[in-house]
Amino acid sequence: MPPIRPTSSTSTTSPALPVVAPRVATTPKPSAPKGTRRATSDLTLKPKAKTVDLSPNAPSSRPVGSATTASLWGNTRTTGSTTAVSLPLSKGATAIPDRATFEKLARRDDVPGALGAREVKFLMTGVDGPNPQVYFLNTNNYVYHFDFATKALGVGIPLEQFNAQTYFKDDRKNLAGTLIAHDNFESGGKKGIYAMEFWPTDPVKAKHVAIAYEAITKAMPFAKGQIAYHPAGETQEALFTKEKAKLTQLAVKSINTTALFKNLTYSPLNLGEGYGMLRVIEPGSRPPSVRDVVIFKSLPNDLSHVGGVISEAPQTPLSHINLKAKQNDTPNAFIKNASTDPKIAPFIGKLVHYKITPDGFELEEATKAQADAWLENVRPPKAQKPPRDLTVTKIASLDQLGFSGVKAYGAKASNLAELKKILPGNTGKGQLAVPFSFYDKFMKANGLYDAAAKMMADPKFKADPAVREKKLQELQENIERAPIPPELAAQLAAAQKKFPPGQAIRARSSTNNEDLKGFNGAGLYDSYTHRPDEGHLGNTVKQVWASLWNYRAFEERDFHRIDHMSAAMGVLLTDNFDDELANGVAVTKNVYDPNWPGFYVNVQVGESLVTNPDPNATPDEMLISAIGEHEEYETQYLRHSSETTGNKTVLTRQQVNDLTAAMEKIQAHFKKLYGAQADTKFAMDIEFKIDTAGKLVVKQARPWVD
Repeated sequence: MPPIRPTSSTSTTSPALPVVAPRVATTPKPSAPKGTRRATSDLTLKPKAKTVDLSPNAPSSRPVGSATTASLWGNTRTTGSTTAVSLPLSKGATAIPDRATFEKLARRDDVPGALGAREVKFLMTGVDGPNPQVYFLNTNNYVYHFDFATKALGVGIPLEQFNAQTYFKDDRKNLAGTLIAHDNFESGGKKGIYAMEFWPTDPVKAKHVAIAYEAITKAMPFAKGQIAYHPAGETQEALFTKEKAKLTQLAVKSINTTALFKNLTYSPLNLGEGYGMLRVIEPGSRPPSVRDVVIFKSLPNDLSHVGGVISEAPQTPLSHINLKAKQNDTPNAFIKNASTDPKIAPFIGKLVHYKITPDGFELEEATKAQADAWLENVRPPKAQKPPRDLTVTKIASLDQLGFSGVKAYGAKASNLAELKKILPGNTGKGQLAVPFSFYDKFMKANGLYDAAAKMMADPKFKADPAVREKKLQELQENIERAPIPPELAAQLAAAQKKFPPGQAIRARSSTNNEDLKGFNGAGLYDSYTHRPDEGHLGNTVKQVWASLWNYRAFEERDFHRIDHMSAAMGVLLTDNFDDELANGVAVTKNVYDPNWPGFYVNVQVGESLVTNPDPNATPDEMLISAIGEHEEYETQYLRHSSETTGNKTVLTRQQVNDLTAAMEKIQAHFKKLYGAQADTKFAMDIEFKIDTAGKLVVKQARPWVD
């Protein structure tokens, strides 16, 4: 089957091992709609049953200067002798003399590792002869190379023939690729690099890489020393390893993905703007609030709702900091040495307006009136009262639950029950759910609702974040010390006995205000492990209940006007995982180009957390997308784990394949459950582990907030 038509040029990654997974979908994937997002390649999937010519009608007349196009693009082989077609800048150019011209030809797009990067596509003709010609597309006006060839150059061949002459063959006549401007790259005192890339699964050999590199460097004199070939996927990375010496001999400057992203000085994670007091958060600092723009020297283990985030440590899109930023539309960026940056340091301790753009950040002093108006505008206009069913009074096995159990047991428990249906054997063991009614009866029996109401009515509590943090901590301690009513304690004891002797039990939050569509509450509440020597399971369950009142969760609910007294905590009980080989998080869609089926994954060695990483720790960051010539998945690594040596990957080839198959099932199943079949943005955010036997275990699934 011919490959699918890409809808975007892609800045992709360099894996250590080729991991090409066959697609495991049971239904054929339709071709991408014509005219959708970017295209490094113009390959189109044709229906199996019949051949359909998807190419547009060729122009009836050729542009001036295109007298040789018939010999270049006809059915007979060309000698490669070409005459450049004269083009207006609205169509393209044969040279880019300066940065201003590059920007006129470029369009912005989200590419792996960079939001809103400028890209210019290029097409080379006659690469099988002595005089190849390079054309730079006006990428705003020509999404596809094929459209440029037919509409700007006057070529009159069908799409199938264009693809056959341009991709996947050593004896090709043409080359199609993209130049991506990474303006925040810095190395050796020089800033900026232009990455020359080809469609990631296209095995472009050193000979053709050198032809393109020579032509482009000559055509872009202003970028001397700043253009480099970037092998854009596992296919090209494997080929690059074999041909590195040849590329060096051919004077081709190259850069791998690790070096490309390691040398970035700025990386926008979530675009947007906000207001707040600019503060560097140090140990012992007062807790940040929604009225603060915070600078973190290392990524924190938890974070309340804030007005903006700057981190001096690199982040990934699936870090809990960025998940929170996406949920709350909070501007978030990595800025190297931010706290000492002369463009930032003078504003520390002042009320600021903070804005993140693809090109950089903006900081300016702001007034209290501006900040107050902004905060009121971005908060939900009405109070919210999360539903809870308190009529359910029994601890249940997940085998008895399903999606409808969300109002009594919480989304985390009900979604895991659904995972068990579609991934039998890959969701762990010993799974029970404690309903909301247990928490409610416990709070009423000990007068804790009254205590919470009195606390929240205190003017000092309302006005001072430090007072709120202290009072909330005191309430949590009171919850942990309070006795559990006997009838509830008896059920919890019975549940504890259902686990094998000596088995540690993981008690996880499952509330009515997390893991929901539009509000996933990632990282708000706490989970705890109950060890065999720690007595009654209720002691650990109370810790989970108490986490409903931790500072970050309270601040988040307060911002969203969620009624604290209606919030309810269920508890999910599972076998605890010790000594796992890897842990990870993933999104069941291609977050960089959703027109291509795919998945975005962060995974780390052992128990070193992905969502709350150790300072300066980075996971394997990869994009798995169906971009192969025959729709096979290709894994593209953006970064490699800091916990491995060389370019060793955290997951094996088989584990990547197993994870891919599981994510396909999860996406299809939950898209139907949430009634989101028509929602092209819908995806699930999952957590997974690789256990000591090397087996995939999916722990959690919740709607991805985009």
